[in-house]
Amino acid sequence: MLHLHGAWRDAMEQARLACRRLSEPVANPAIGMAHYELAELHRVRGEFSAADAAYRRAALAGHEVHPGLARLRLAQGNLDSARAGIDRALSESTSLYRPRMLEAAVEVAIVDGNVVGARRFAEELDAVASRAESTALTAMAAQAFGAVLFAEGDSRQALDRLRTAWRLWQDLDAPYPCAQVRVLQGRCCDALGDQDTAMMEFESAATLFRELGATNDLEQLRRYVPRPSTPAGLTPREVEVLRVVAAGRTNREIAETLVLSEKTVARHLSNIFAKLDVSSRSAATAYAYEHKLM
Repeated sequence: MLHLHGAWRDAMEQARLACRRLSEPVANPAIGMAHYELAELHRVRGEFSAADAAYRRAALAGHEVHPGLARLRLAQGNLDSARAGIDRALSESTSLYRPRMLEAAVEVAIVDGNVVGARRFAEELDAVASRAESTALTAMAAQAFGAVLFAEGDSRQALDRLRTAWRLWQDLDAPYPCAQVRVLQGRCCDALGDQDTAMMEFESAATLFRELGATNDLEQLRRYVPRPSTPAGLTPREVEVLRVVAAGRTNREIAETLVLSEKTVARHLSNIFAKLDVSSRSAATAYAYEHKLM
């Protein structure tokens, strides 16, 4: 519940506490569930190495690691692993876990360019939600169908589904899926030529992602937002590095987020400090906020 309502720091503390208290025996469903939840929190915070380790501990305890691991692999750019993992998990999933599997399967299929498959998964999820009469499942289905309609090129119909999803997630006080829906709404508006509304949707999503600490989502969002010319002669890549620095990430975390080596990150930081005439990360962060680079 803490995770759903955006209290990620508190959720992380509770998940770690559960992992410590449930240390024996290893093959214990409760331990697996605790590690899986910890992995999910690391993943949405963009802490991919920590997420990978927690998923492995969950698997060791006998807990299913998908759809979370498939989403992690997708975020890491490993589409083949994401596809194979979610396909296998879907073939084995029970009714309890199947809606989450279907939701992730839609995401993977869209990235894979398999829009026909994505629609099939979305239709099954919609049918499950209709039978269950659950607000969360209805929101999931509406969001998934909105994403499929957008991928099919029907932005107007997609917006209708996405508005429904957004209202339902709002009713559930679920900021992270709200932000994800607003990104999709912004992309739909942009496709329809309404750039003003698109930018407002993107800005609202960015605000929520920053408040939550969803650094990877924030980085993905920047692909859809036109970037202004940068001051101080910074290159686009240097601006990307500066933004992640300003989010409080270490060099290793920056490297994971931007898919760079730590050596390359260090070189970018040296160039950034020289161009900005600063000598610390805190000063560079202040510069980023002052010049609205975040």
